[in-house]
Amino acid sequence: MKWAAVIVAAGRGTRLGAPKQFLELAGTPMVGWSIEKFASMPEVAEIVVATEADSMEPMRGLCERLAAERSWRVVQGGATRQQSVYQGLSAVSDRCDAVLVHDGARPLVVLDDVRAGMREVRVGRAALLASPVVDTVKAVDAESLQVIETLERSRLWAAQTPQFARTAELRAAHEAARRDGVEATDDAALLERAGVAVLVVPSTSENFKVTLPADVARARTLLHK
Repeated sequence: MKWAAVIVAAGRGTRLGAPKQFLELAGTPMVGWSIEKFASMPEVAEIVVATEADSMEPMRGLCERLAAERSWRVVQGGATRQQSVYQGLSAVSDRCDAVLVHDGARPLVVLDDVRAGMREVRVGRAALLASPVVDTVKAVDAESLQVIETLERSRLWAAQTPQFARTAELRAAHEAARRDGVEATDDAALLERAGVAVLVVPSTSENFKVTLPADVARARTLLHK
């Protein structure tokens, strides 16, 4: 299959005080790590980056530098992650049978894991990287903060990205969500809703999402290593 990589990098980085996609990590802007990794994969025919309107020009410059030998495109993202993914999917050409969606704030993903996720995709089946939950998780009443239930940890996995699917199936899942007014925090939830089986692929790396200042310091240390 020919793959497209849709990278979501449209956040304003309010908790970090600046657009985090361009924060320097070990000599490369954060989103650049993902662009460069996917550009190195022969399986990936196209790269689409969804970003803020005022970040489109610098993002084009970054793609030109790091993905010059790949077909790439920068599009304007939406108000939510789901809308940004939809915009990215709309820019993927019909020659790509499958698509992976990745958060540009996860610079530490490793290619062996990406390929493991790719291998699981077929008609009617999608995949995502995830890791088992190690903490005990409580369901809590939002108002009183009283614990309602202790969830069975052995059944819980923390979703990561990339998330992988056939292009037509992911587009159909997003179209159905738009039609029905459904918002989800990841693409796997939309695929599940559309009746596509979603398989978990265990992540072998520290594929965390850079969100807080402490995450920036941790990512810099790991990437320097």
